[in-house]
Amino acid sequence: QVQLVESGGGSVQAGGSLKLSCAASGGTYNNYSMAWFREAPGDEREGVAAVYTGDGTTYYADSVKGRFTISHDNAKNTMYLQMNSLKPDDTAMYYCAADIPRSKPAGPPGLWWVLESWYNSWGQGTQVTVSS
Repeated sequence: QVQLVESGGGSVQAGGSLKLSCAASGGTYNNYSMAWFREAPGDEREGVAAVYTGDGTTYYADSVKGRFTISHDNAKNTMYLQMNSLKPDDTAMYYCAADIPRSKPAGPPGLWWVLESWYNSWGQGTQVTVSS
């Protein structure tokens, strides 16, 4: 069973930065996808960014392009989200997700990266609050 643990959330003023981390444990996997989703009160959960560990391909929501950077350290089995130029609209609970375990690797998610159903494992979430 895969466990995902997020860290790095907090409160920051608009224009500030935060870096989220998601550590994966519970097995050895190659060529899988990890993603960040967020959910604000009253809103649906939405995909923020994703990375395919097989070749480092990244995916971003339009709302965060140019401000957020997703990365993955294969040696540490850890995914990161560097968030710069934060806005009050970025305030949400941020969740880490991974498309493991699977009976066989799914390959790069392409446009499916935004779908919650693509992912099999989820973290508990970390709160990000941006004040104006």
